[in-house]
Amino acid sequence: MSYELDPLPYEYDALEPHISEQVLTWHHDTHHQGYVNGWNAAEETLAENREAGEFGSSAGALRNVTHNGSGHILHDLFWQNMSPEGGDEPEGALAERIAEDFGSYEAWKGEFEAAAGAAGGWALLVYDSFSNQLRNVVVDKHDQGALWGSHPILALDVWEHSYYHDYGPARGDFVSAFFEVVDWDEPAARYDQAVELFE
Repeated sequence: MSYELDPLPYEYDALEPHISEQVLTWHHDTHHQGYVNGWNAAEETLAENREAGEFGSSAGALRNVTHNGSGHILHDLFWQNMSPEGGDEPEGALAERIAEDFGSYEAWKGEFEAAAGAAGGWALLVYDSFSNQLRNVVVDKHDQGALWGSHPILALDVWEHSYYHDYGPARGDFVSAFFEVVDWDEPAARYDQAVELFE
């Protein structure tokens, strides 16, 4: 199986002024494409090693599957979490569950922003299928700190390539801008899917 980079679900300038056309172009076409390429290369190495019965490079390739595969999956989610029509707050079942599990939307958002400020990669809202609750998760790189059995609901990329061109070192300003383009329809659908699968 070969993995491919899907096009953005909107134009490159669609999220301006919050995220620039230049950042989306670099981020999607270069950074995200690199993770897709890395995943494909790692899978090819594993297949060749299995066929040859030689496994000296397999451990590194397995790590590359985890790193690049997670990078591809999370970036795909990140693009889908945003839209030019975003900027509202969650409604319906997801809003109710956020209030139930975090106390309020404001409490969830404050905790999520803290996760984004601390992460060396991603801040995620996930559905924890073991505890049957929503959680915020700090993920370094793409795969360090992830919680087993969790289903990603909302993803925010806080690697420097996501914001430095637009915001410099002011990561908090970028996190605030993210909330201006979050389209909660996608996270709400993912939440419904998680509940259907796990509860």
